[in-house]
Parts: sequence; structure tokens; C-alpha cells
Amino acid sequence: MKEIAIRPATEADFGAMWEIFQELIVSGDTYYFAADTSREDCHAYWFGPGVQSFVAILNNERLVGMYRLMANQRDRGAHVANASFMVSPAAQGVGVGKLLGIDCLDRARVQGYLAMQFNYVVSSNMPAVLLWKKLGFSIVGTLPRAYRHQYLGYVDVYVMYQLLEDPTHWPDA
Repeated sequence: MKEIAIRPATEADFGAMWEIFQELIVSGDTYYFAADTSREDCHAYWFGPGVQSFVAILNNERLVGMYRLMANQRDRGAHVANASFMVSPAAQGVGVGKLLGIDCLDRARVQGYLAMQFNYVVSSNMPAVLLWKKLGFSIVGTLPRAYRHQYLGYVDVYVMYQLLEDPTHWPDA
């Protein structure tokens, strides 16, 4: 039986995270990073100030996915979380993304975030769009032709949003 554990990312995980990152960005169909994004830029993305990163480990040995959680904006916007997810192409379609998404939403609630916003979901990435809808997100905005897809040309990008707490229970502003 396959077991997937999610835990905070460590520096020791970065080599495997870098490999997944490279595999996904070179495809040119889901992330805005250029194929030649440096290892240093990748490290800053996953381990920079204010970023909490988590990894999914299969059978206690192989890193198969990761996400990062942080405030979407600072100060007056810091009650809204933001997250980014990557799943190894070899592990896609078996529920790793769903597990990461659920874990992320749970952690965001525990940390006191009141909502979560995804700023840049490529519309042609249907597995991601469908997953986020299943996990309670709504498309609240469309950025026309904001992503230069490697094969499809310019495609729309969605802004997706979910309240994590009933606004009638939010603390006073």
C-alpha cells in the first residue's frame, strides 16, 4: 500500500524539489517561470522570507510534490493566504495534488488565514482548475490571454478564491 506523508520542507529536500520544478517549467504549460530559471531563483521561491514550504513524501522515501503557503499580500491583505503547488509528472493523477491542497487549506485555517487566493491559475491547466473547484474555490476573475503557453499561444489565467471562515465570524478589522 502506498502512503503519502506531508511535512515541512527542509534544505535536504531541495534537490528533489529542484528536479520537479525543472520538469514542470520546461513543459511551458502550467507555470510562468522561464525554462532557464536558475536554481537560486527556484530556491528563493520555495525557501524565501515569509514562505512556508511543505513536501509530499511517498512511502517515506520519494518526494512527489510540494506546496508553498504565505500571505497573499502584506499588512492589510495579510489575512488572505496564497499558495502554489507542484506535483511530479510521474505522480500526477493519483491524488497527490488533492492531498497537498487539503493539507494546505487545513494549515491556512490553523494559522488564522480567513481566505485563500490563487492569483495565477492557467486556464488550460484543467486538472488544476477542476481540483481547486472540487476543494471549494471559485473563479473570481479572468485575466485575458495573460499566459504565454508553449503550445497553445496566449491563454487566459484565472484568479481563484475561497473563504476559509464565515465572514460573520471574522475578527473586527
